[in-house]
Amino acid sequence: MELFVSAIAGDIINRSISFLINKYSTEEDLREKTERLQDLLLRVHMIIEEAEGRYITNSKMLLQLRMLVEVMYQGYHVLDTVKYRTLRRSRTAKEVSSFKGLSFTTFINQRHTTSRISISHVLQTALNNLESVVSNTKEFALLLGGCERMHCSRPYDSYLYIDNFMFSRHMEKQQVINFLLEDNIPPLAPGVLPIIGGIRVGKKTLIAHACNNEKVRRHFTWILHLKGERILRREKEPFIPERTLVVIEFTSDVDDDNWLEFYSSGKQMARGTKIVIVSRIEKLSRFGTVKPVYLKILSQGEYSYLFKVLAFGSTNPEEHPKLATIAHNLAAELGGSFISANMCADMLRKNQNIHFWRSIYEKYRNVVHKNFSRFGGHPKNLMDKDCPIDATSLASSSLGTILRIMPPHDEMDDPKRELPRVTFGDLVTGSAALPKEFEFVAWESRIPPYKRFVNHGTTAHCDEEIFQHQTGSPCKKRQRLDK
Repeated sequence: MELFVSAIAGDIINRSISFLINKYSTEEDLREKTERLQDLLLRVHMIIEEAEGRYITNSKMLLQLRMLVEVMYQGYHVLDTVKYRTLRRSRTAKEVSSFKGLSFTTFINQRHTTSRISISHVLQTALNNLESVVSNTKEFALLLGGCERMHCSRPYDSYLYIDNFMFSRHMEKQQVINFLLEDNIPPLAPGVLPIIGGIRVGKKTLIAHACNNEKVRRHFTWILHLKGERILRREKEPFIPERTLVVIEFTSDVDDDNWLEFYSSGKQMARGTKIVIVSRIEKLSRFGTVKPVYLKILSQGEYSYLFKVLAFGSTNPEEHPKLATIAHNLAAELGGSFISANMCADMLRKNQNIHFWRSIYEKYRNVVHKNFSRFGGHPKNLMDKDCPIDATSLASSSLGTILRIMPPHDEMDDPKRELPRVTFGDLVTGSAALPKEFEFVAWESRIPPYKRFVNHGTTAHCDEEIFQHQTGSPCKKRQRLDK
């Protein structure tokens, strides 16, 4: 009997020791991988910041820079995910620590063990990607030293100043600048660069920053901004016989013969004249004399990093892990929208209270769920298709009414309308009564081209049949006025 009891006790002790060894070795492994990831991110970020302060004309170096940027933000996203998941796990452990049921406690421990293994795999993948990229940066760093340094002061990644600078897009911006400054081939024919991208991804912002470059401003005597639908009228006027940059925005396709007539008239301008096409329409890339620049939405890693920086301002997120967790989750709900990111971040930055941040997160999450259930899509995707969204959950004083917001438009592209103005802050805090019809000020950009985006908003009584009749076919094509 004593031998039997001794054997059982020995088995229990051995199992306990094995469990403790596995548990703490796994936690130690996670800690080492996290620290290694932080060190690699610091090295990569240092290289990227140095590269963003120089003129890079080598296309392969720009491609490698793009790879560095993508892997870096992916690494930051993984690092944040691990941190905030660990925070939630600690909170869950505290909640179940007083629970007496052995089976439930065992279930929680098993789930955490599985979670640690999953996190370890994600961390290892991010480490492998970073190490692979970093191992090929020696030649890049060496060539970078021979690139001309930009003279402008750019606190590009500063928490305090990032709101005043274009985030990411450095490779695309450098591609545009390189095109604008290089010689035309053939020399007497204007070079044509198409910039193609989806709705509200930053096409106009990109060309505005390129045009604001010191070298570009010195290179061209004139910079003209035209609407594509007006080029036929413009071509009948004499062009300036000086080196000119012509930026044309197209909202619809154009006939090949009309384009050739316009392009031929552009040859009247001085040698070195350039034309930039800005459009969502990929077919217009056929008019380019060089490879187009394609703009895509930011990756989730880039977008999450940007939103956290905008939301915290000059505050260090590391000192507020609970707020950082909310920002991380909210960024995932926003769907990659620049306008929504700036709207929400502006409110969060002004009031860094955890209850306020949590209320903003809950409100927006409810908006997302409501639009998926009602219209079958995320609010950003609905807006991109010129569909209204149900924003009732955003309003603090929406009892008895349903709030509908139309897609944002550039204030300069719309005639003046005498409607009451409501800001996002008014909506969320309930500081202004919502009229039946109003202009919702979505966002005013603080970077070129300094545009204010407004939405047309309406309210209706909570009569499901009436509202359904009003929104029945939620997508209605918005007319754009190009004058």
